[in-house]
Amino acid sequence: MFYTYILYSNTINKYYVGSCQDIEQRLQDHLNSRSKYTKVAKDWELKYFETFLTRSEACQRELEIKKMKSRKYIENLIKTKG
Repeated sequence: MFYTYILYSNTINKYYVGSCQDIEQRLQDHLNSRSKYTKVAKDWELKYFETFLTRSEACQRELEIKKMKSRKYIENLIKTKG
């Protein structure tokens, strides 16, 4: 399985959108400063994810979310999940 995910940092009040195969390991990577963008904060929380059968689908969805360039869109995705 592959995932598209959204993280949130309260410290910097920002969302991060990514995709991966192992969502738990990837979250740990973000929390342990193994990602250039997310190393600015240590409090990333997984807020949302979608599951896909292929890496290509997960990456495509990641790009769709990023192309929206909208915090409101991201917050609506998170809100509809819960």
